[in-house]
Amino acid sequence: MQLDLNLLTVFDALLEEGSVMGAAERLHLSSPAVSRTLGRLRKVTGDDILVRTGHAMTPTPYALAVREEVHHLVRQAHDVLSPARELDLGELDRTFTIQCHDALAASVVPVLIGRLQELAPRARLRVLAENSADTDDLRLGRVDLELGGGRPPLPEFRTETFGEDPLVVAMRPDHPCARRLDLRSYAAHPHVLVSRRGRLTAPIDELLAAEGLHRRVIAAVATLAMALQTVARGDALVTCTALLSRPLVEAFGLVTRPLPAASPAAPISCTWHQRYDSDPAHAWLREQVRTSLEVATAD
Repeated sequence: MQLDLNLLTVFDALLEEGSVMGAAERLHLSSPAVSRTLGRLRKVTGDDILVRTGHAMTPTPYALAVREEVHHLVRQAHDVLSPARELDLGELDRTFTIQCHDALAASVVPVLIGRLQELAPRARLRVLAENSADTDDLRLGRVDLELGGGRPPLPEFRTETFGEDPLVVAMRPDHPCARRLDLRSYAAHPHVLVSRRGRLTAPIDELLAAEGLHRRVIAAVATLAMALQTVARGDALVTCTALLSRPLVEAFGLVTRPLPAASPAAPISCTWHQRYDSDPAHAWLREQVRTSLEVATAD
C-alpha cells in the first residue's frame, strides 16, 4: 500500500489543535482540504481519529496512543528535509582525505593540521600521495579533495584555483648557474624532471627548441623530494614552483633562481565532487585549505 506522508503532517496538526479549523489555520490550508484529509486518515487507519463531543472534538483512544509517535515522525521528517546548516566545530567528528603533490603537502599540510587541531580538535586528516594516473577515488568518495593542477573539466567535478606559483630553477649553492643563469646555461646542464607519469619532456622544452636549444634530461622521478635530493649531489637542475617548493628546497640546502624564460605560473587548484557542494563540513575544509595555502606561501 502506497501512503501519502503528508497525511502525517495533517494528523499531527489535528491532534495538536483538536479541531479541523485549528489544523487548517496552522497548516495554512482551507478547512475543506483538512476535512478531506481527515477522511482519508480515517479510511487508511480504520479509526475515527477525532469525534465530536458537543461543540468540541475529542481524540479517540487510538489517536491518543499514537500521538507522540506521530509527532516524532513529523519532526524527524522535518529534520531530514530541512538539514541544519550550522556547523559545530567542537563536535565535528570526521576524517577528511586529501590527495596532493608532495611539494604542496610539505607546504600546506603542516599549517592545515595545526588549524584543524585548533578549530576542530575531533577532526582527522588523511593525506595521500598523487597517483601516477587519474583514479575514481574522488568520484567514489574515497578522497574529499585533490590539490594540484586540477582534473579534466567534467560536470561532476568542481575546481577552484586557490593561487598561482611561478617557476624557478633549483640547484646546489655552489652550482655554476647559481652565479648566472640564462637560457643557454640552463640548456647546457643536465636536468631532473618531476613527473608522476614519468614524462621526460615538459613545456619548457618547446621554448628551448624555439631558440635552437636542447636540454639533456637524465631522469624523471615521481616526487619533488627525490628530485631535489638528486640535484643536491651533482650538477643537475630541477625546474619547480617557487612558493610550494620552498620548504623542501631549504631542507636540502639548495638555492633557486628565476626560470630564464617567459612561462606561465603553475595553478594551485582544489577539486572536489559535486556531492559535497552543499556540505557545510566540506565547505569549511575547503576554506581551511585556502587559508592554509595563503599562510604557507606568505611566510
